Amino acid sequence: MLVLQGRAADVEADREATRRLVEHSAAAGVPALRVWYPHRQVAFGRRDARSEGYEEARRRADQQGFEPVERAAGGRATAYTRGTLLFARAEPVSDPRGGLDDRYERTLGALQGALSELGVDARRGEPPDSFCPGTHSLQAAGKLVGLAQRVRQDVALVAGVLTVRDHAAVARVLDPVYDALGVPFDPDSVGSLARAGGETDRTTVRRAVEAALVGDGTPRVRTVEEWEPVPPDG
Repeated sequence: MLVLQGRAADVEADREATRRLVEHSAAAGVPALRVWYPHRQVAFGRRDARSEGYEEARRRADQQGFEPVERAAGGRATAYTRGTLLFARAEPVSDPRGGLDDRYERTLGALQGALSELGVDARRGEPPDSFCPGTHSLQAAGKLVGLAQRVRQDVALVAGVLTVRDHAAVARVLDPVYDALGVPFDPDSVGSLARAGGETDRTTVRRAVEAALVGDGTPRVRTVEEWEPVPPDG
């Protein structure tokens, strides 16, 4: 399994690295994983972009020093700080209509195991009026993890967010953003490993999540800076 580590130079380069990871998984026919700390931003979903209050929501995010961007996968807006860990696991598929629930279950189970090692017993679900509300989440003293999935004809991508710390900063920026979008949001619903009393060392957390999502695979580690995708027979 290819494991891509590190963060690219800016938000767009970071997004491009994940897109290349997905293309590599599809072309090479092998799973690929990325677990990293992103740049500071508010990532809006496609439903947000269709909202009447979208431009105002972007302005409010930008006012607070969070770059507003639109993402392809996921639901409503979420905020990333230095205390946010992102993960993206791509795997080839032969039938895009099957395996959706299984991929969610495997990922949630792996993440629950990682969080347990980090000192937090997270349970399925999320509090009412959470950020980026969805049915595939983990909570402990607030929402900790949210998952989304995007499936093409040849590859599936399960991606998500884990709030390690900075839950107050996330709540602070999202409160006016959700107000502009006209979507219910309770700032107290934002959790973090820090709030739940778990481990917060950035490297320790990243390694635990990475190991859980690699599972029984053999990692082939590359950094964003050094990695160049090659064809399957390259």
